Amino acid sequence: MKAIRVENYGGPEVLRLRTVERPEPGPDEACIRLRAAGLNFVDVYQRRGEVTGPLPFTPGLEGAGIVEAVGEDVDEFKPGDRVAYAGSLGAYAEVSIVPAHRLIPLPEDLSFEQGAAFPLQGMTAHYLLHEYRVIKPHDRVLIHAAAGGMGLLLVQWAKRLGAHVIGTVSTEEKASIAREAGADDVILYSRQDFMAETLKMTSGRGADLVIDGVGKATFAGSLEAVAVRGHVVSYGFASGPAAPIEPSMLIRRSISVSGGDFGNYIRTREELLHRANEVLKGIREGWLRLRIGPVLPLEQAAEAHRLLENRQSVGKLVLTIGA
Repeated sequence: MKAIRVENYGGPEVLRLRTVERPEPGPDEACIRLRAAGLNFVDVYQRRGEVTGPLPFTPGLEGAGIVEAVGEDVDEFKPGDRVAYAGSLGAYAEVSIVPAHRLIPLPEDLSFEQGAAFPLQGMTAHYLLHEYRVIKPHDRVLIHAAAGGMGLLLVQWAKRLGAHVIGTVSTEEKASIAREAGADDVILYSRQDFMAETLKMTSGRGADLVIDGVGKATFAGSLEAVAVRGHVVSYGFASGPAAPIEPSMLIRRSISVSGGDFGNYIRTREELLHRANEVLKGIREGWLRLRIGPVLPLEQAAEAHRLLENRQSVGKLVLTIGA
């Protein structure tokens, strides 16, 4: 079978299409014939070696396809079932072995591209907006990278909860897209000081909740842009790890800071299905819209990584696999 392999850490050029042995499922596993794979910034971290693991490996933590075979003790799924999943490495391939407890039934009215686009980012948006602060109507929520696949879901969901949403983006085009998704105010961080603009937009109060997946370039400013008794959630480091902070920095305005990791919020089958079903419900009701694109074939994985890493994409990047 064909798969993208990372044999040494580095730039997008290390993503190489190889022919590898087809895997077989073991107990509590399913063999998935993949039709689409979703790209996430964690794929870039892994390719660079910032999140390390054994080499070589097939990247990709999110996919959708059809169950081909199941191992022992798998009763919930059978060959022919349409499924999606997140949190299992190896999605940049024609076939992948996935723990059955990670699988999400994919409704017939969703495409495989949609199936590869919603699990990781959709469930991440759910925990980021439900686990740290009970959002009240008119709360100010600052969302960094508001026009990316993750950011657009956060904007829509925060608006659904009644928040006043402030988004940061890099270009006028992305600003328009963030506004279309529901952002009340948009800051072009490439031209404006997002901290100063946030304080101005909130009459000096600051944001009640700041959601920061950028890291080094934004985190220090996020601490200044948050309100008294506000909350900052760091869930990624697209620009590199943020600088360490002293606890004393939080005391003056009684700020709280949390770190979010996707795997810690899908620790049980029940929790995973709850979050996935909340995402699917939003999609079906029409208030949560997936913006997918570009869509590239598997063999162009390196180009997809370049687009993602250079912030030249809007919405969710997806790789298509097979017919």
